[in-house]
Order: sequence, then C-alpha cells, then structure tokens
Amino acid sequence: MTQRIENLYRCISFALCAIGLFLSSWIILPAPIALFLPLSVGAPEVSTWLFGLNLVGGLLVIVEARKRLLSQIALTFSVIGLVLCLLPFSQLSTVNQQAKTSMSQSLGIDYLGTVPKDLESQMRPQPFVIEDSFKGIQTEKVRYTSGILYTQNNGEPLTLDIYRPSQVGQYPGVMVIHGGAWQRGDPLDNEAFNRYLAARGYVVWSISYRLAPSARFPAQIEDVRAALSFLRDHAIEYETESDRITLLGRSAGAQLALLAAYTPSAIKIRAVVDYYGPVDLEVGYDEPPNPDPIKTRVVLETFLGGSPKEVPKLYEQASPLRLVKKSLPASLLIYGGRDNVVQSKYGRGLYERLKREGNKVVFIEMPWADHAFDTVFNGISGQLSLYYTERFLAWALYSN
Repeated sequence: MTQRIENLYRCISFALCAIGLFLSSWIILPAPIALFLPLSVGAPEVSTWLFGLNLVGGLLVIVEARKRLLSQIALTFSVIGLVLCLLPFSQLSTVNQQAKTSMSQSLGIDYLGTVPKDLESQMRPQPFVIEDSFKGIQTEKVRYTSGILYTQNNGEPLTLDIYRPSQVGQYPGVMVIHGGAWQRGDPLDNEAFNRYLAARGYVVWSISYRLAPSARFPAQIEDVRAALSFLRDHAIEYETESDRITLLGRSAGAQLALLAAYTPSAIKIRAVVDYYGPVDLEVGYDEPPNPDPIKTRVVLETFLGGSPKEVPKLYEQASPLRLVKKSLPASLLIYGGRDNVVQSKYGRGLYERLKREGNKVVFIEMPWADHAFDTVFNGISGQLSLYYTERFLAWALYSN
C-alpha cells in the first residue's frame, strides 16, 4: 500500500509540473490556429495562478526528496514554468513607465488636474494589484437596460444595451463597439468592463451592428452612425450628455470606432479608445501575420467582399490610417506585442501618423500580451489597460 501511495504521489507531482509547464509555455508561444488562441491569450493574463501551479508542483517534487529521473524532469518542468510566469511581471515596470510618459507627453503633465476629486479617488490606485488577479475586480451596482431598438435595416432589428450609474443624473457617455472579426459578438461582450465604467460616472452604450457575411462594409459603420444619431435624439432620456462622448472599440469594433471618430457624425466625438484594432486593411491583407490563427485574408474578404485588387476603394474607406489629418479627437491606442491577429506595428504606425499631424495620441504596447488580452478582465494586461483607460476617459470627458 505504501508503495502505491508513493507512486500515486509521484504521478500527481509530475502531472502538476507537466501541466504547469504546458500552460505556461503559451506565455511565449503564438497560437498556430484559432483553436489555441484561448491558451495564447489567457496564459500571460493568469500568470499569477500559473506561478502558483508550478510552485506547488515543484514543492511536491522537493518534498519527495528522491533523486529519480522522473522527479528531476518534473522539477525542471516546474523551474521553467516559474521563469515563464515571471516574464510579464519583469516587463511591467518598464511598460508602465512608458505608458505614463506617453500620457503626460500627449495630455499634459497635470492632465488630471481639473478632474473632480471624487472621480479620481474611485480610479484604480495601481496599474496592477496582485490581489485582484486572484479575487477579481469588484464592480458596484449599476442600472442596466438591455435590448433597446435603435434602428432597423431591411427588417433586421439592431439593439443596444445601456449601463448607467446607480444614482439618477446626467453623465458623459462611452459608446462601446464589440469585436469579433466583424462576424460575431454582441453588446454583452466585456460586460464587467461596462459595469465598472458605469459605476464610476459614465453612461455606457454597448451596441450591436450587422455582421458579415450577410452584411458587408460599409453596413457596419452605417450602423455605428445610426447608433450615434439615436444617442443624440435620446440622450436626455438615458441621462447622457451628448456633448461629452467617447467611442471605445475592441479589434473589429476598434476599427469601426476609429472610422466613426475620424469622420463626421451626428454628434461631436471627444475622444476614441482603440483596443488592438486593425487600421490599415490593405497592408494587413498583403502582409498577414505568421502564424495567422484566424486566416486574416479570409476574414477581410468576408468583411469587404473581396481582395484589395477586387475592391480597392472599400479597403481604403475601411482603413482609419487613411483618414488621419489635423484636429482629430484624442486617441488612446492599446496593443499587445505578441498579437498575431492584429499586429502591434499597425497601432504604432497609426500613433506615429497621428502624432505627425499634431493630434493628441497615447500609445501603449504590452510586449507579453496577445489579442483580446482584456478578455481576462482582472489579468495583468486587463488591469494595466483599465488603469490608463479610465484616466484617459476622465481627462477627455471630465476635464475638457
């Protein structure tokens, strides 16, 4: 019986070390196909949990204290896993300093100087709080209204969800546009983020739009503009100050948010937040990432109805980079350095173009992060991006 227990103990410790290393390896490995994207996206964000898993596995091996080949292999797995888990944290300080510098250079050293003190006191105190990576980011009670019809296209109803602070009043608005390669997604995506913002004094308008392939561009941007018109007409009803509006989008939604912010619409847009959005679709088609887990060219052809050679004007019209000029709304651009869906170099290119034209723009690149990093709301990238997003929004909507 004792031998059986020892063998079981040895198997468990080896399994923990092997599983820990396998999961931790996705902190540096790119996803070769879409099936592995959750691993590549999630591993850096839950690195605190993976560190614990690797540590437990390693301690179990050490407690056994036997110089067996299997134990030595398991301990090696554990050590490698621990090192991998520390990589994002080894880069956090540098990235945070770069983000802080970018914010102060673009928005001013004292960019929060005129923000109400009660709002500033509600913001996250640090770019990363380790306790929150385990227990989650708490959100207070807000008022939520779903399924609000804002337009119909050929009989297809389009709806939006609204998140409001618990207390009745008038607040700045943030229109959130979901991602999903223009083919999927809905207003419920990133609900925790929407509730967090609403609890801190914003009315969040989370919208739907027509999806490809049944609807191709420019249908999607037409829907965003229709949502903005609805916001203008119903702002008082939903306690929103229509002269203080920011657009925020993720991935495909960020592309739409940038297009709407950089072109005339029903209301004036104060600022735009771009989370890992495509900005130059023709170049993205001609130079797909390697590996290419979502098959970029297929996605773009589905969205636009063909290749750049077949529909060149649509690729140009759908590329926010081509719309850059002077006096655009302030932009916050946040990208992951390991993103093989929308590579961070495109975000940096947009940043440099906007800066050359004299626009206010902040660029934050997190070298450990993959696409859709904020899917894990309390992950290292989710916390860092939230920290600077809420400060950018406060500056754009409360201090101007």
